[in-house]
Amino acid sequence: MVAGQRLNQNPAGAGDVQRCAVLGSPIGHSRSPVLHRAAYVALGLNWQYEAYDVTVEQLPGFLAGLDSSWRGLSITMPLKQAVKSYVHETSLLADLLDSVNTVLLSWPDAEQPSPWMYGENTDVLGMVAAVRELWVDDDHPGLRGCVLGAGATARSALAALVELGCRQVQVVVRRPPAAAHLHDLADRLGLQLQVQDWAAAWDGIAAADVVISTVPPGATDTLVVQPAPASLAGHLLLDVVYHPWPTRLASAVQDRGGLVVGGVSMLLHQAAAQVELMTGIRPAPIQAMRAAS
Repeated sequence: MVAGQRLNQNPAGAGDVQRCAVLGSPIGHSRSPVLHRAAYVALGLNWQYEAYDVTVEQLPGFLAGLDSSWRGLSITMPLKQAVKSYVHETSLLADLLDSVNTVLLSWPDAEQPSPWMYGENTDVLGMVAAVRELWVDDDHPGLRGCVLGAGATARSALAALVELGCRQVQVVVRRPPAAAHLHDLADRLGLQLQVQDWAAAWDGIAAADVVISTVPPGATDTLVVQPAPASLAGHLLLDVVYHPWPTRLASAVQDRGGLVVGGVSMLLHQAAAQVELMTGIRPAPIQAMRAAS
C-alpha cells in the first residue's frame, strides 16, 4: 500500500449488507462495478457496488444522503479535486496531488447523521503496478519519463514516474500554459520537468523510457499520422484509456516494438487497493478481479 493509506476503521462482516459505489460523470463506461463485485463474491461478502452519475454540483447532495450502510466511494472525473472539500482528512499523497479517487466512510456512531470521511489516492499505485507487470528496470538509475496531457491524472502520472525511478520528465500538451500547475508538483517530487508542445509529441515519446498517456479516448489519434520513430524497442507506454482498446497510439507503439499497457490493468490494481481499504481485508482477490475484467 502507499504510505499513509489506512484500512476502513469499522469494516463489516460477511453477513452485513454494506454499500460502495463509483461516482463521476459520465459514468456509464465504468468497469469499477464489475471489478468490485467480483472481489466481494471471492471474499464471501454480502456487499453492493453501484455506479452513480454525479456532477460537481450534485456531489454535496449525494454525500448528504448517505446512511450508515455505506463504506466507501470510488471517485472519478470530474470529482477528484472537488471531493477534497468534503472529506475530513486526506492522505499525504492525495493532498500532495490534490486528487482523491477513494473515500472511506466510517460511522463511529451509527446514529450520527453523517460519516467521517477519509480521502486517498490509489491511482499512483495502479499506474506503478500496471507498468511493473510488464517492465522492471530498477537497476537503471536515470530513467526518463514522458506524460501526455496535463489534467488531474497527469499529476498522478508524475508521482508514478518518480516511484518507477524517473528523475526527468517531459510533459506534452496542446496548450503549454495548461501545464503550469505541474511545475510546483514536480519541484516537490524532485523531478526535472520540461513542457513540450503537442507537435513534438513523438520526440518526447522517443526520448523517454516510460510514457504515460493521460488524455481521453481519441485525443492521441492525430499523432499516428505524424512522422514517428522507426523503432520504439525498449520503451513502454501506459495508456490510461481502456475503451475503446487498443487506442491508435497504443497500436503505433506496439507496431514499433514498444511494450504497451492498457488502462484496464491500471484500473484493476487501483481497484484492488480500494477493495482492501474499503473492506479492511487484505490481500484483495486480484486474480478473481482480473478474470472479471
